[in-house]
Amino acid sequence: MEKVEVAETVHYPKKSPNKFLQFLKQCGKQHALLVMTIPFLIWLFIFKYLPIWGWTIAFQNYRPSKSFAEQEWVGFQHFAFLFEDERFLRVLRNTLAMSGINLVLGFVTAIALALLLNEVRVVVFKRVVQTISYLPHFISWVVAAGIVQQTLSPDGIINELLLRFGLIKEDILFLGIGEYFWGIFGAAHVWKDVGWNTIVYLAAMTMIDPAQYEAAEIDGAGRIQRMWHITLPGIKSVIVVLLIMNIGYLLESGFEPQYLLGNGMNVDYSENIDIFVLKYGIAQGNFSLSIAAGMFKTVVSFILLFAANNIAKRLGEARLY
Repeated sequence: MEKVEVAETVHYPKKSPNKFLQFLKQCGKQHALLVMTIPFLIWLFIFKYLPIWGWTIAFQNYRPSKSFAEQEWVGFQHFAFLFEDERFLRVLRNTLAMSGINLVLGFVTAIALALLLNEVRVVVFKRVVQTISYLPHFISWVVAAGIVQQTLSPDGIINELLLRFGLIKEDILFLGIGEYFWGIFGAAHVWKDVGWNTIVYLAAMTMIDPAQYEAAEIDGAGRIQRMWHITLPGIKSVIVVLLIMNIGYLLESGFEPQYLLGNGMNVDYSENIDIFVLKYGIAQGNFSLSIAAGMFKTVVSFILLFAANNIAKRLGEARLY
């Protein structure tokens, strides 16, 4: 018998659709949403991107009376001065310390409070606690700093309690001791923002399937075990994303609490980069130095944000993009 040769079918790879055309098609479907974003994009360009042109001042001996063409260019002179200046190195240390304290305490207390509130079954009590914990967030730092100062004053409630329990023999001027400032700053931030920070975690907990808790309860798991093995893993992606975003703000330790609670006795621990820019840059007319310090802070924050996001990506965790 003669062998019959069967022609092999050749499969040519399908051409992938043009991504640009797909993008245009998608934009056409969502044209209403795109039109709604135009005002925001205009605002973003005018107030966020256009001012970046001002970074050129950091490379000049800027004088307001001269035009841009008449300015003297000095390269990285102001950046070199920053890292040779003991005051800037001190405020950089303070900024990182206060940001780190705020990051750790803020995350731990907010997650802990959210876990505890999630376990409360009495709805009225839960709402009362939530309302009380939220209220300080809506108080301005001017009022909050006044409350902290009164509480920690020599005749304040903290000294009164310590004296009554025999823990101290005489009043302590807490805001007059520099070494205490970082702890006071962290405690004040927790008191003011812990309730507000729990909102995201409580919202994430509502997305966890209740069947998981029921199954764990049938298997004999207690409340602590359910929190550890169900609730925390259920909100892990939210925790990671918020952690990445907060790492990007490590050099943003704030301005109002340090400015309002700081004084001549704790200045070595209360000054941060923002106050340094105000005192030694803007107040003295050295705009180039202030822009250089602000530019350094922005660039470092940008690097930290992308580094944290890439680390999360490599570890297989949730990320920003």
